[in-house]
Amino acid sequence: MFLRVRQLRFAVFSLFLTIFASFGLSAAGFAANAPDHIVAKVNGTDITEADVSMALMDLGDSIQQIPEAQRHEYAVTYIIDLRLGAKAARDAKLSDDAEFKRRLGYQTDRMLFEEYSATQAKKAVTDASMRALYAETVKNLKPETEIRASHILVETEDQAKDIVKRIKSGEDFAKLATELSKDPGSGQQGGDLGFFTKERMVPEFSTAAFALAAGQVSDPVKSQFGYHVIKLVDKREKPVPTYDEVKDQIEQFMFRKNQQETIKALRETGKIERIDPPAAPAAQ
Repeated sequence: MFLRVRQLRFAVFSLFLTIFASFGLSAAGFAANAPDHIVAKVNGTDITEADVSMALMDLGDSIQQIPEAQRHEYAVTYIIDLRLGAKAARDAKLSDDAEFKRRLGYQTDRMLFEEYSATQAKKAVTDASMRALYAETVKNLKPETEIRASHILVETEDQAKDIVKRIKSGEDFAKLATELSKDPGSGQQGGDLGFFTKERMVPEFSTAAFALAAGQVSDPVKSQFGYHVIKLVDKREKPVPTYDEVKDQIEQFMFRKNQQETIKALRETGKIERIDPPAAPAAQ
């Protein structure tokens, strides 16, 4: 049923777009208003900015093809049609159908559960609790070395050996990388790969790069990509990210964790009975 509803929604999108003008409304006419600001009426009932916001959230990615300036107007039209359709369904007594009531009960339970778990999580996920988790995590972080290196990637060992000779004779590494490297990303940056930890690169490359001293250039290094000539630029202890840099990740982690804890607590306090399916009839 859910799939059919989604298919119907997509089918009427183009129709909604063509009937905007029939309502005589302009997207530019809607400024940012308070949630209780009334934007339209259907059979005497109000449609507010809060209703529009809810519709836009529900429609989500499905209205990405609509210009942003028209989405508010689209949502108003969408709600109008929902209200008209819902009234027609009630008049036809469809809300009394047993299957409809079953689906409605399921959706109500789902929405209430989501609201409850989100509310509980919001209570627990405070700035103080996030900072405490950050401090505890940072305290247990082990120092990790990272390096900044440049490389020139070529297809054959002979090409790599020739590049090493040219560098040792005084040619500029970055200039050679721009001219000769087959790596489309770093080649145009003079071979610069930025800072990285050992596990970020293939083992052959990392072993050779981390063994170099600052400013040193390697002999040709073979990997699955070809032959590398590597220059170590710098080596340092990887800096610990600041709280602000990881605040969003901490919040998401704690939010999900608290939701899981809420579910676990509900299971422990609720009375749950699982009923085995009836046994299959014995073969004749």
